[in-house]
Amino acid sequence: MAHDRRFRFGVQMSHTADGPSWAEGARRAEELGYSTLFIPDHFEDQFGPLVALTAAATATTTLRVGALVLDNDYRHPIPLAKELATLDVVSGGRLEVGLGAGWMRTDYERSGIAYDPAGVRVDRMAEAIDVLKGCFADGAFSYSGEHYSIDNYDNRPTPIQRPHPPLLLGGGGRRMLGIAAREADIVGINPSLHAGEVGAEAAADATAEATDRKLGWVRDAAGARFDDIELNCLVLAVLVTDDQAGSAALMGQMFGLDAEAALEVPHALIGNVDQIAEQIERRRDRWGFSYWVVQADAMEAMAPVVARLNGA
Repeated sequence: MAHDRRFRFGVQMSHTADGPSWAEGARRAEELGYSTLFIPDHFEDQFGPLVALTAAATATTTLRVGALVLDNDYRHPIPLAKELATLDVVSGGRLEVGLGAGWMRTDYERSGIAYDPAGVRVDRMAEAIDVLKGCFADGAFSYSGEHYSIDNYDNRPTPIQRPHPPLLLGGGGRRMLGIAAREADIVGINPSLHAGEVGAEAAADATAEATDRKLGWVRDAAGARFDDIELNCLVLAVLVTDDQAGSAALMGQMFGLDAEAALEVPHALIGNVDQIAEQIERRRDRWGFSYWVVQADAMEAMAPVVARLNGA
């Protein structure tokens, strides 16, 4: 069945002061109407994603949980599949599986994990998707690839959500978005991070015109399944203000854009509640983005927009 493109919203949190405040943050996101709590996966000052997501799920009743996204290079897909299936079971079927090929160069440098060329990392992630889907299916399976070899493995437990928890893949390059279009239930359209850091290259690739191009890649690769895909946009900056023009001019300096062009960058929301709600609706009309994720520091400020648009 084609995705109906109704709005839902997620919030990305990385850590809190302690366990009780993490649980309270999850409950607050649920109370405000957010669909999903996400956590990144880096070696910076953040909680470990799988434990934190389990804690968030056990503190709530309807809130979905997921990583945005798990770096495939940090975990072999067999033990990862067991942990993810367990999380889906203990959460009552509220898991979303976000997976990526890895991009942040400093994570690799500090950990000593090999920072292979992008093509190798993407190849490895593509194989991991096959392995995860094999693990989530019923019965034993075998797999022989360049990076992973599985022999008659039967993953237990099996997840509640069938055939598997929703798979979220995102990217900014054509090849990654092509894999996402063919394999994922949720596709995130992101700026390019080929440089291994958030810098000028990523900013230049965050424009409306770049997003038009990327949606074309997804549509071409997805073919007949395009209408079944939920399209996701990660918002990097929210400015709730009555001075939209002035704030857009300041924001534009970050992207090397004028104020008018800055207001069209899909990864930034600028204006009062009415203006931001209108921006989100226009971007769904233009790109199909119905699943919006904001950062934790914008959770409260975005609550009136979530209340207005959620499920619309």
